[in-house]
Amino acid sequence: MKWVDIYRHRTTTAAEAVKDIRSGDRVWIHPGCNTPVQLIDAMVDRAPELENVEVVHILTLAPAPYVAPGMEPHFRHRALFTGGNVRQAVNEGRADFVPIHLHEVPSLITGGLMPVDVALVHLSPPDEHGFCSFGVGVDATKAAVENARSAIALVNQKMPRALGDSFVHVSKLTRIVEVDAPLLEHPMAPEVSEVARMIGENIASLIPDGATLQMGIGEIPDAVLDFLKDKKHLGVHTEMFSDGLVDLFEAGVVTNEKKTLHRGKIVTSFVIGTRRAFDFVDNNPFMEFHPNDYVNDPFIVAQNDNMVAINSALAVDLTGQVCADSIGTRVYSGFGGQLDFVRGAARAKGGVPVIALPSTAKGGTVSRLVNTLLPGSGVVTTRADVHYVVTEYGIANLWGRSLRDRARSLIDIAHPDFREELERAAGERNLL
Repeated sequence: MKWVDIYRHRTTTAAEAVKDIRSGDRVWIHPGCNTPVQLIDAMVDRAPELENVEVVHILTLAPAPYVAPGMEPHFRHRALFTGGNVRQAVNEGRADFVPIHLHEVPSLITGGLMPVDVALVHLSPPDEHGFCSFGVGVDATKAAVENARSAIALVNQKMPRALGDSFVHVSKLTRIVEVDAPLLEHPMAPEVSEVARMIGENIASLIPDGATLQMGIGEIPDAVLDFLKDKKHLGVHTEMFSDGLVDLFEAGVVTNEKKTLHRGKIVTSFVIGTRRAFDFVDNNPFMEFHPNDYVNDPFIVAQNDNMVAINSALAVDLTGQVCADSIGTRVYSGFGGQLDFVRGAARAKGGVPVIALPSTAKGGTVSRLVNTLLPGSGVVTTRADVHYVVTEYGIANLWGRSLRDRARSLIDIAHPDFREELERAAGERNLL
């Protein structure tokens, strides 16, 4: 049967497509800007017919009605990264959180520890050979589709055709639902604060010409981009691609010409951005999308000379322990790719792993550089892994330093209002 005939035969409505989901199934949801809202809504509409369906995903950008109070008999969420739409459910015990490095998520699926029964995905239309692109997110979804009993695809006329290891043939899709609708978007911060600008300027001083960058989304990464306009021949190898990197490419700052791996290519796994980034990605030979078990593998990351990894934190203690996934016992986010890239950059020739954070929180009333982490806080980057910690007050290089050296360096970049308190606490611990 020709692929066109297969496609037509398997095209149906969202309500019909999700009938493939059975009680007791594990359902993977395509995350990020790919979140297949129409399929999620159709699945939740079937709640009265379903029991004990486990819904698994990384960060999604749409509401998560399957975690609403009262849905417990029908759905339970397993969060591989805890976003704002599921945070309350996780912390109230109505959903589960799995601490895991992003590069290891596909192996949960392929290795059988977390087999997927049904994958709900959001794809581009097929090309002339019958291949749909995973569009703006390959992440771990490719593994889910390749191993699921049923792959239910939202095929969207507005989904870009992203290149790389980012395709699935229509013959692998069990059900197809056609739509022509805008993708979910996540715009850059409309305004960058002065604190973020100071942090961005400090980070930019660590980035040499010819470096390869990894960075996330938010105020601080946006601020860093503002200070890179005079850099030359930067490259990109990052789990997440966003609008700000389009600016640097179009300004001639990102050329990828000095990369030692995938020279000439921007390598990424997913896009969190707006239509501007989606349009840039579409059929662009400068872009290569790969799954997270490749992009985030520290041994792959380390093959990029002058790799600069920029990640954020909620708090750092005086010994260099980095908390990035929780506030005390309250789960806030997840491991994501932080340690993947910290370790990869640390092993790269000329690599620069950076942890960046404002010196304070809650309007300046709380220091983010602390004597000890709150009880129950998770350590995402260990004190043996941490290298550079950056605030608006400067840069502390902790790698290979003693606890005494670390305490002194971190106090020096703390907010002045908290330095005396931190010095007193360090003295009581015999760190100073």
